[in-house]
Amino acid sequence: MLEHTLDIIWQPHKAWKLIREENQSHIQVFLRHVPLLALIPTLAAYYGVTRLGWVVGDGGLVRMTAESAMSLCAIAYVALVAGVFFLGKFVYWMSKTYGVEGDAEIRRNEAFALVVYVTVPVFLSGAIVAYPNLWMNTFFIGIAIGYTVYLIYEGIPILMNLRKAQAYMYSTSVVTASLVVMVTLLISTVVIWGMGIGPVYIDG
Repeated sequence: MLEHTLDIIWQPHKAWKLIREENQSHIQVFLRHVPLLALIPTLAAYYGVTRLGWVVGDGGLVRMTAESAMSLCAIAYVALVAGVFFLGKFVYWMSKTYGVEGDAEIRRNEAFALVVYVTVPVFLSGAIVAYPNLWMNTFFIGIAIGYTVYLIYEGIPILMNLRKAQAYMYSTSVVTASLVVMVTLLISTVVIWGMGIGPVYIDG
């Protein structure tokens, strides 16, 4: 099911060319990858916060109740899947502005393929949250985000068949849109917690 998932990590240039040649339906690419990959960080987080726990300052071990963690992980899962989907829609919407050739369906397929595959490093790195340590999690996820940015700049000129200048501007817009999606997810989390659907902690 997860075509090119490893290639996009180890051989991105080759992977982007193969992805472009396949031109799979955007729904097909999305459903074959995102629902499964989004399980990695959510299940890892559930295990980490309910089984291992973490230490805050000089205090003791803190964990979350299973019910609280389940609710938050379910919300996070839906948010991740929806975030990738709407980012794909936004990248497609921008495609015509930056001169991507082909009819609407081709541009939509390419936009979704781009978004789905560039999120692979972030989803895979989400496994690290099974061990909830702030600095270690930040380090590894930060590397994954950096590699995702690289994949965007590497993939757009190949996948969208654009000249260097066009590809650079388009890539920068995609990176900006991705940051907006991340901030939106964070704000949504704060709003949800404010509604009372927040974490419930237990000591020890």
